[in-house]
Order: sequence, then C-alpha cells, then structure tokens
Amino acid sequence: MLVNLRDITAMAEQRGMAVAAFNVPSLEAARAALDAAERTGLPVIIQHAECHEGIVPLDVMGPVMVALAERSRAPVCVHLDHCEHLDYMRRALEMGFTGAMFDGSALSYERNVELSARAAAMCAPFGCGLECELGSMGSREGDVVDGEDAEGRAEAVYTDPHDAGDFVRRTGLDALACSFGTVHGLYKGEPRLSFGVLEQVRENAPVPLVMHGGSGVSDEDYRRAIRAGIRKINYYTYGAKFAGEAATEAVRVREGERRPVYWHDLTMAAYERLLEDAMGVMRVFAGEGAPADGESQGAVCEED
Repeated sequence: MLVNLRDITAMAEQRGMAVAAFNVPSLEAARAALDAAERTGLPVIIQHAECHEGIVPLDVMGPVMVALAERSRAPVCVHLDHCEHLDYMRRALEMGFTGAMFDGSALSYERNVELSARAAAMCAPFGCGLECELGSMGSREGDVVDGEDAEGRAEAVYTDPHDAGDFVRRTGLDALACSFGTVHGLYKGEPRLSFGVLEQVRENAPVPLVMHGGSGVSDEDYRRAIRAGIRKINYYTYGAKFAGEAATEAVRVREGERRPVYWHDLTMAAYERLLEDAMGVMRVFAGEGAPADGESQGAVCEED
C-alpha cells in the first residue's frame, strides 16, 4: 500500500516509534525490505539515493519500487534520498514517489532555505512529503570513520537548534534530518551522539526528525534517539556489508563442495541476509510500537 512521507511519519509519531528507511539499489534489497515489513506488520520506507545513480539509475529502479510498493500489504513510502538537484527530484515525483529529501546541507543557510522551499512547492501538487537536512555529518556512504574522529567532524556542523524552528517555518518541510553525531559509512569505534542537541532541535522544531547514518548505532542509542523525537531512521551501509559477506560465504561453500557457483546463489544469499537484518532493525526501531504477536498486517493497515 503506497503512502506518503507525512502519513508514514504520523504513524510513527502515534506509536512512539521510528520507521526504517532502507536504500534499495537492487531488486533483492527492495524485496527484502518489503517482505520484512509484511512479516513484521510494520510500515517501511524504501529509498533511492541520488548518489546511487551509478549503481542503478533512477529511471530503472524508480518504477520498480513504486510498482512493488503498490502491491505490498504493508504501508510503504517510496522516497528519494539525498537529492541535491531539483530536476532529479522532479523525475522522481513524476514516477510516483511519495516522499523526497532535498539535501542542501552543503549550502549556506539562506541558500538551503531557498531551495528547500522550492522543493516543497514542487512536492505539493504531487501529494509528496518533503524531508530536508539542516547541519551535516561530513561523510558519505561507504566511508570508514573512527568514532572519536566522527564526533569531531560532526560537531562543527551539528544542527543548530535555534535555526531549526526558523528553517521548518520558512521551508514548509514535513520532516527534518538533523545532525547530532551520526555519520554515513562504517564506524571503527563507537559513535558518540549528542542527545542534548537532538532534544533541543525537537523542542524548537516539533516535526518528525530523521536520523541519517543509522547503521552501526547501538540498540540503546536507537531507543534514546526515538524517545527524543526521531521518527525515520536511514539504514543502508551495514545491511549492504552483511549481504556482501553472505554472498562471499555462499561462494566459499559451493567452491569447497566443488559445485559451480551461479549468480542466483549470490542473489539468494544476499536477499536472505538482507531480510534477516531488516526484520531485526525494524523491530528495534518499533519498540513498543511493534504489532503484538499474531497481529495481521491487514489489521495494521485498517487501524491506520
């Protein structure tokens, strides 16, 4: 069931949980995220990031994502992640995406406000919810970042709580991605998060907040972030790493047994590991907002 970003974050707000948002640059990743949502009875967001254009083009993956979401029994938002160009966003909107993120975090504050407001005006006629970012994590997906170094790099660009309310009012966004110590990529050490910053942002900007760089965070830190107002958590790097390890192990096993290795052996191994990981993190993000054992997905949809 295709729903927009506003509605899916409203579900999360009502339940006191966060919705898992998975980047899905392959059919296996998309299937795993949607199957995890149906098995757990939880809503989900599937995303295409502009920086993944080289892995799979938006024109190829976007229509697949929308079609699969429409067929799903779970509430699904199809979201554009880390879009830096409004013409790219327009293409996603015309495909039927129901959520979009404009990332102006590398721009000056006023330029970020200006372009984020334009993005909001673009999204409105399509009934698409808008996420924008204020502050920056100073890293890109695929980086390997030391925990203490991550804190130093992120601190200089933490979201300014005093700017957050002004930013929300002037842009008309629906969800705010904020920087409070997470980074994209793999951690060498433990991430150090500033929950004080997060709490102040929520106080000044009472909208659903988004955690980027959600991979590698402890379960307790997830729970603390959710209590502080995080309603969407982006999760990609560690899931992709685990799937790669599963595919590598499948090759090792088949070669050890002197059997040929077929491409579907790798995609099946990756899918199964992605599914297992997605179900696990979704349950952590849901906390007490998870459906009771035995509750059907249909009941969840009807309630919401």
